Amino acid sequence: MKTRTTTAVIAAATAATLLAACSGGTKAGSGGGDSKTLTLASVDQGSVEDVVKAFEKANPGVKVRYTTSGADQYQQQIRTQLSSGTAPDVMSVWPGNGNPGATHVLAKPGYLRDLSDQAWARKMPDAIKSVAQYDGKTYNAIFGQNGIGAVYNQQAMDKAGLTPPDTWTKLLAFCRDAKAKGTPAFALGNQDNWVTQLVLYALVATSVYGPDRDFDQQMQSGQATFADSPWKTALDKYMTMEKTGCFQKNPLGTNYEASQQLAATGKTLGIIQGNWVITLLKQKNPQGTFTLKALPATDDPSQTLIPAAAGAGYGVNANAKNPALALKFVNFVMSPEGMNLFVTKQGGLPSLPDTGYRADPSLAELSQFITSNRTVPFMDQLWPNAKVQQTMLSGLQEIFSGQSSPDELLKSMDADYKAGS
Repeated sequence: MKTRTTTAVIAAATAATLLAACSGGTKAGSGGGDSKTLTLASVDQGSVEDVVKAFEKANPGVKVRYTTSGADQYQQQIRTQLSSGTAPDVMSVWPGNGNPGATHVLAKPGYLRDLSDQAWARKMPDAIKSVAQYDGKTYNAIFGQNGIGAVYNQQAMDKAGLTPPDTWTKLLAFCRDAKAKGTPAFALGNQDNWVTQLVLYALVATSVYGPDRDFDQQMQSGQATFADSPWKTALDKYMTMEKTGCFQKNPLGTNYEASQQLAATGKTLGIIQGNWVITLLKQKNPQGTFTLKALPATDDPSQTLIPAAAGAGYGVNANAKNPALALKFVNFVMSPEGMNLFVTKQGGLPSLPDTGYRADPSLAELSQFITSNRTVPFMDQLWPNAKVQQTMLSGLQEIFSGQSSPDELLKSMDADYKAGS
């Protein structure tokens, strides 16, 4: 959350970032090609279902045949399907350039239809438009914004007698106190590699971009590197959290689904994830109260930033079998009805203004940080290729298994970054 890309958020979803990623399964087989059948591939399990139902209701006789899957599986499949001519009419697409299913990666070879002529494309805020476009043209119908932070189970927190920390020193003390009470602070599902990035992104937001909002521009001009920057500080803090006992035992043996279960049922006090996880936690524990807070990385709360950025959206296959219906679907996604359905289910915020949406109280702090300009994009969204993120994800798993080190990972990321697009 997906890590990401980035992601994000991140997100996805994410991604993550990161991506907007969920564990998945197939809801219907692909097929179609007639004027009343639309094929769709999505990573938005748990939210796309309601949007599909509403779209079908608004278009009598139309049938959407769709599949949902997790980010890792989806990213492996979609490029193969596109290159072989078997891809669906509409598909999940991540913002920017950070993973194999991202806007730049799919638009550059001509796999996506230009959506610049759609009315909603002109209304996108500049920050979102920049990662929905490739070469000045819009290819991604991005419907929501996501943030990455610490999502707390309020009932578990009350039982432990603890409150969310707002400084780095308090965060480590919080982890030690939680461990002493027999309930680890945070669930971590690093068996799914996209999840590995989310804690790091939350720490990088403050550690790297707090002192220098222009860090990405310096990377792009060759004036900065991962290895010789506060990225190393953030990665060291991630490892310090692991050594302090901030996570449950064996994060590498825990997948995303299992980590949700731990946080939802109070086996941990929370989970560091994108805001999309809140809906999933509520599904597992309808009586629970879950709230997203910023993850501190310094001892000055005023310096804390949150990774918050455009989440995964939808692109139209340039060779769609039913292009007219595909456009109708993405326009529905970007309508107030479709957009609000999505973000309500995902616990996010809409990408366009004036949709009439009221944010869930669980996202009050995220909304405040966005309004106060205390957010930064999901890191991978501005990287020159998808390889940087993939190296980071696999490298983080190797660090947790003792097969690599932070220095080795950052050097590898620098090598992939310098390779360019």
